[in-house]
Amino acid sequence: MMKLGKLGVWSPTDALSVAQLTELVQRTEQLGYAALWYPESRGHESFSLGSFLLSRTNTLIIATGIANIYARDATTAKQGQHTLAKLSGGRFLLGLGVSHVPMVETLRGHAYGKPVATMRAYLDGMDKAAAAAPKVDEAPPTVLAALGAQMTALGAERTAGIHPYNVTPAHTAWARKRVGPGPWICVEQKVLLVKDAVQARAVARQNMSHYLPLPNYRNNWIRLGFTESELANGGSDRFLDAMVAWGDAAAVRERIRQHFDAGASHVCIQPLDPGGLRTPDLNALEALAP
Repeated sequence: MMKLGKLGVWSPTDALSVAQLTELVQRTEQLGYAALWYPESRGHESFSLGSFLLSRTNTLIIATGIANIYARDATTAKQGQHTLAKLSGGRFLLGLGVSHVPMVETLRGHAYGKPVATMRAYLDGMDKAAAAAPKVDEAPPTVLAALGAQMTALGAERTAGIHPYNVTPAHTAWARKRVGPGPWICVEQKVLLVKDAVQARAVARQNMSHYLPLPNYRNNWIRLGFTESELANGGSDRFLDAMVAWGDAAAVRERIRQHFDAGASHVCIQPLDPGGLRTPDLNALEALAP
């Protein structure tokens, strides 16, 4: 099975040029991170981008965080997964997710089905399609984007584990208790090397504005103990501090440690730009490198 190291990087990619993408992935590899994770929303198609990033690296694991199951049928997903795994020497990690209603119905024109039933059927389809996919020496791993109990259980049952996003160490501890000791828990954590609270929370509020309207996240935050009032008007200080680990490198490392202490197998840090730009902060990657 793939040996996934402890610390990775998570970064949006749509705003990056070819040169910036190359710099990001090669710097991530040079600094000793285990993997680079990237999303699929409105811009780059996930498997095409994965191929590009794999071609620019030698040892780094390239992971989709996540590939939208409504973007391609299960057969294509299995063929793509095996193709990238085979051609890269086993460096492709497929993260799958059901995405969100606006990304599925408004952007893609599909009907958004019941998340767990839809994902289970998709995994069934991928299993059936394995015979038509390129042959590999070892089955490449898959993880599921999971927040709630049922999707978390499905990830543990049918895949290598789960990829929680926008969560706290308390959620990591809950997930570990639910899945047991074996499955991977690959947690995303936003980080920001800014010591000033006003500036840090302004950047955090700007970043979280993309996620606050989405029911999948809101429902999970309520389960984690945040109130509707804390999610209103861009988010309370307590909420923003929980979502974005800010401060000096030591303070940020402490949050990462809390996830590992809670049972995370792998933490992928998302380094937010101190000025609020849509590009990752390479200085933070340097400061927090393993």
